[in-house]
Amino acid sequence: MGAEYITAIKTNDVRVGNVKAIDVRGARIAVANVGGTYYAFDDACTHEECSLAEEGELAGTTLTCTCHGSEFDVRTGNVLAPPATVPVKVYRTRVEGDALQIEV
Repeated sequence: MGAEYITAIKTNDVRVGNVKAIDVRGARIAVANVGGTYYAFDDACTHEECSLAEEGELAGTTLTCTCHGSEFDVRTGNVLAPPATVPVKVYRTRVEGDALQIEV
């Protein structure tokens, strides 16, 4: 079975500059709203598994995990600062009306 877009959340449930964790088909995914553009990625920091939605601070497209200071680019999942060395998995998103859909 190939990837498909799943309606995951209403767009107004994630305010600009915030990150929210949601469950999508049993996977915990974080959604960041950067200036009205939505980015989705695994909620667990790849360093120590802290929740990026609960423990993260978003500044532009950089998400800092406050557990140990790892930084990630929410657009690509790439590590910007250690101690994490492995990127977080990212998911494609699209907006349909007032619904945010995530490709899983």
